[in-house]
Amino acid sequence: QVQLVESGGGLVQPGGSLRLSCAASGFTLDYYTMGWFRQAPGKEREGVSSISRNGGSTYYADSVKGRFTISRDNAKNMVYLQMNSLKPEDTAIYYCATTRRFRAGLDRTNYEYWGQGTQVTVSS
Repeated sequence: QVQLVESGGGLVQPGGSLRLSCAASGFTLDYYTMGWFRQAPGKEREGVSSISRNGGSTYYADSVKGRFTISRDNAKNMVYLQMNSLKPEDTAIYYCATTRRFRAGLDRTNYEYWGQGTQVTVSS
């Protein structure tokens, strides 16, 4: 049974940093593309970043390029999202997702399994 559990969210001031973690279980991470998505109140869920099976390719939404970094550790079944220079508009629930698709990009319809999400609030 595929399970994804996010952690690391919280309240941070503008300009601060957070590192989100996604613990995967019930499947072998090596064969899955991983993605991070977010959903702010009243808005659709949007793709933030994704990473290929071996970590060789990464993709970012324009709004987070240069500030966020996605990484994965297949041996530990973990995926991470390092978020720096956070802005109030980054406030959202952040979700980890996975798919066996080779190239899934940031299209949420390509992802089959989702975690429950972790809240990130950027506010002074």
